[in-house]
Amino acid sequence: MRDIIIEKLKEIEEKENVRIIAAIESGSRAWGFESPNSDYDVRFIYVRTLEDYLKLEKTKDVIEWQLDDVLDINGWDLKKALQLMHDSNPSIFEWCASPIIYRDSESFKELKALRQEYYSRKKNLYHYWHMANNNNQAYLQGEEVRIKKYFYVIRPLLAAKWVVDKKTHPQCFFLRY
Repeated sequence: MRDIIIEKLKEIEEKENVRIIAAIESGSRAWGFESPNSDYDVRFIYVRTLEDYLKLEKTKDVIEWQLDDVLDINGWDLKKALQLMHDSNPSIFEWCASPIIYRDSESFKELKALRQEYYSRKKNLYHYWHMANNNNQAYLQGEEVRIKKYFYVIRPLLAAKWVVDKKTHPQCFFLRY
């Protein structure tokens, strides 16, 4: 599957006229609780050409490429990723910590190096607590609950515990051990 994902990333670069500086796995596979029917949640960060950034009209800052039973591929413009990091958005921190990397670059390494400057324990704790609560309401209230749905509540609770105990953003690999 990795080769197919790498080819999809090249296709995105060609058709969207962007350069992908990072591509990672962000879903259950990154967290270590994938099931046999789990899709691949590929997330990427890209940069456009200088001409695109100099246009007066607003340029799209998200590319949603593919969503089906096997692949869920989408990405953010570098500017959006930086804004989200500035706001201490947990998603960008998770992307930077993913143990499954499909595309890496020096630019991505620089982005990862910025994480600690913008990390807010309070915002991350709030995010994970609310994610657990919302997932509990959405997935665990029925008569029959698939086992994987419990992980949708357990993972953010463990992430919140990591934030409290370690005083840093959670690492995707903590569920792998």
